[in-house]
Amino acid sequence: MADTLFRFATAGSVDDGKSTLVGRLLHDSKSILADQLEQVTRTSAERGFGNDPGAIDFALLTDGLRAEREQGITIDVAYRYFSTGRRSFILADCPGHVQYTRNMVTGATTADAVVVLIDARKGVLEQTRRHLAVVQLLRVSHVILAVNKIDLVDYSEARFVEITAEIDALVEESGLPDAHVIPVSALAGDNVVERSRNTPWYTGPSLLELLETLPSTDELDTDAKPLRLPIQLVIRPQGALADTVTEAEAEAFRDYRAVAGRISSGTIRIGDRVQVFPGGATTTVVGIDQGATALTEASAPRSVAVQLADELDAARGTLLVSAGTLPTPRRELDAALFWFDSEPLRPGARVLVKSGTSTVKGIVTLIHGRRNLTSLQLEDAETLHVNDIGQTTIHLATELAVEEYSANRGRGAFLVIDAQSGATLAAGIVTKPRHLEGESNPATTFTI
Repeated sequence: MADTLFRFATAGSVDDGKSTLVGRLLHDSKSILADQLEQVTRTSAERGFGNDPGAIDFALLTDGLRAEREQGITIDVAYRYFSTGRRSFILADCPGHVQYTRNMVTGATTADAVVVLIDARKGVLEQTRRHLAVVQLLRVSHVILAVNKIDLVDYSEARFVEITAEIDALVEESGLPDAHVIPVSALAGDNVVERSRNTPWYTGPSLLELLETLPSTDELDTDAKPLRLPIQLVIRPQGALADTVTEAEAEAFRDYRAVAGRISSGTIRIGDRVQVFPGGATTTVVGIDQGATALTEASAPRSVAVQLADELDAARGTLLVSAGTLPTPRRELDAALFWFDSEPLRPGARVLVKSGTSTVKGIVTLIHGRRNLTSLQLEDAETLHVNDIGQTTIHLATELAVEEYSANRGRGAFLVIDAQSGATLAAGIVTKPRHLEGESNPATTFTI
């Protein structure tokens, strides 16, 4: 498992200790460089942190922006890369403030797991419900609830059981997968990397032990999902050859042609029959390369160059799929939008929709409503404001081979971009067409 990659995000309410937990995790897993540790230790002492000499403010390891350090809050998503003997990790430390919910969406969209912190003194809060609602909508594979600051309630088993009951009720209400609940103290290190003697009543794994053993989304999807490979470019070698190459090598160089991209789901093997969207032309895989290395097969999320038996029209923006699994092309998307922009979204807005390597023009024709993040129910709304999650219909100028997000996260997610400025306005996920849920879409009067 040492070469597997696991992506996870942290979330929670303000002052629940997210950054401290991340810092403790990095420190205790020996993922901090000596000079960085020395600097953080010195800064902690200058600020009078803790009662003991040498005490470390672990939040300083992740809160890198000046405003974050001055205010003691997390504003931006902080990405950290570390590894243990069993696995490599990409960690996204997400903000807890309501106004930065969009940043939490950014961190959770590609996560295999989300660690939601709960202050043991406060229990489940409104922001906890909001974050779990986002996790549910984004179909994150694993949910971990870390009951933090357990040391401040004297390592009380009764308090942990009480909060676990709150969590169980919320998980059942939200329709989330089974959640893992762990009592931790980010400041003291209890159950973060090593299991703690202070919680003998807890017999489960530490946080790091759990993260090392949970299957990643890519591992779950390798065999369950059909091949989806958005093509980024066509590779045709150019330039002069060295005088030392053989005639056979020169011929292979001149004949080489491959389509390259990152596999978003499934596995590709030499000999597989594949199709290209648009058009649906079928051919056979005759070679797979990763840099200078020839492979016999490759799975998500590898980036590879694929040689095909036939020279098909497969430029940037096209999609390579397993034969017989060509997705139904769509000109109209029913989608949930996580609105990021300070300017509200109104029906008739002209945007760009980016899915994989394809970017097409579109119009937001309808806003069906806004999600109540406490109940997840859809409420009437004519506009979407920053941090709103709304249900919309988008009409496209060109067909896209997207799929429902619940069936394929890689092909069901997209970005909404401002055509003039290039700014990202929203993240979107494709949902089931409303007419299949017994609702009809009124006719649109907008044209692209």
